[in-house]
Amino acid sequence: MIGFYFYLFIEKVLMFLPRSFRKAFFIGLADLAYLIDKKHRKVISQNLHFALAKSCSTQEEKKISRYCYRNLLMALLQVMESRYLSKKELGEMVEFKNRDILEDALQKDRPIIFISAHYGNWELGATALSAVFTPTVAIYKRLNNPYFEKYLLDARSRFDMKMVEKRGAIKHLTRAVKKRTAISLMIDQNTNKRDGIIVKFFGKDARQTAAPAFLGRKYDALIIPLFMTDPDAKRPVITFYEPIEVEKTDDAAADILKATQAQADLLEKVIRDKPKGWFWCHRRWKTEHPEIYR
Repeated sequence: MIGFYFYLFIEKVLMFLPRSFRKAFFIGLADLAYLIDKKHRKVISQNLHFALAKSCSTQEEKKISRYCYRNLLMALLQVMESRYLSKKELGEMVEFKNRDILEDALQKDRPIIFISAHYGNWELGATALSAVFTPTVAIYKRLNNPYFEKYLLDARSRFDMKMVEKRGAIKHLTRAVKKRTAISLMIDQNTNKRDGIIVKFFGKDARQTAAPAFLGRKYDALIIPLFMTDPDAKRPVITFYEPIEVEKTDDAAADILKATQAQADLLEKVIRDKPKGWFWCHRRWKTEHPEIYR
């Protein structure tokens, strides 16, 4: 509790200062974390060598690794700042590309499943989507600290994001889809064998959630991918991609796998275009390739 209230005190001080100072402060923290956190630097290196092999030079690896820490701290800064922004102010912070894709989808009488990833400032992307276009239901993983958990949930719920805890989330997602409330899911994290299916990701077997494809097939929902495609832009760009339709043949498992693979292929394309924007410090291939993290 003491640590949380100290954090709130620091937040109040920072919010009185110019944003340029806050950003520089968080970048400084990120650079410090990069220097002392050997454990996750190693994971980043393992992932880069496994996924990109010889196409990633030592210099590029350091650049991506450092940016990964900065990206994480920018997401935390976004949570802090979001607590003081209106929906209008938040929406003006980003540029939406291909917004006609979503606007067309909203005109149809079909559920919408948004898929995204920890790429660029994912906190800004998720909240801006709900604030500007449509309320969403999303999943979160319970935190050990209940004070910080409430802090995070409050920051997101201000912008019409309803958060449901990961354990038992499928019933909440199903209820939302039935009510035509959009849901938003991250697809880039490793899952265990019970919760995910095997796809090819960077040419390697990886476990990925099948929830978007499963719900899309069962409830005739449109799967709309969106990613923050220009991490370096002063005004971040959120790009919508063409909807992924889940086929309905006599082989449900094949239909779900095909749609899930299509999601993995698109995410891989986005990452290959600008690798440093992705959250490389997650053990993405741990379930199928634990040996690379030893």
